[in-house]
Amino acid sequence: MKGVRKRMKKRNKIFCSLRTVFPILLAALVAGCALPFGGYGANGLSREAFTHYVEDVFRLQNRMTSAVMMLLETDEAGSSHDDLLRAERQMHEVCASLNEYADRDSEGQSIGLFLRRDVEKSAVECEQAAFRVEALLLKQ
Repeated sequence: MKGVRKRMKKRNKIFCSLRTVFPILLAALVAGCALPFGGYGANGLSREAFTHYVEDVFRLQNRMTSAVMMLLETDEAGSSHDDLLRAERQMHEVCASLNEYADRDSEGQSIGLFLRRDVEKSAVECEQAAFRVEALLLKQ
């Protein structure tokens, strides 16, 4: 009976320790998600600078989409634009989280932590994809 009591006492101590440590770990995790250690995005920008950067990337991506649409509408020669269309499709795939973020923001919907993190992770790649479309447009 003494052995059982000792084991129960030991388990109770461990459980009480976990109950104390868990909220602290949870708070640290949430704080870590809210403020990345090296700043925001791949370039480690401040929150304000990253917000401006993402807005610029969104505008660039929209300009490229509009330019592709205008080219296709005004192209009377019926030229093949396969490379351009492939690059535009890839740009839309890469920029999907940024576009979802912008849609939700403009409609006043909540923007979850995971979507914010997706935008943070994909902003540079989205910008690069938009620049690839721009380079192909300049060749047209």
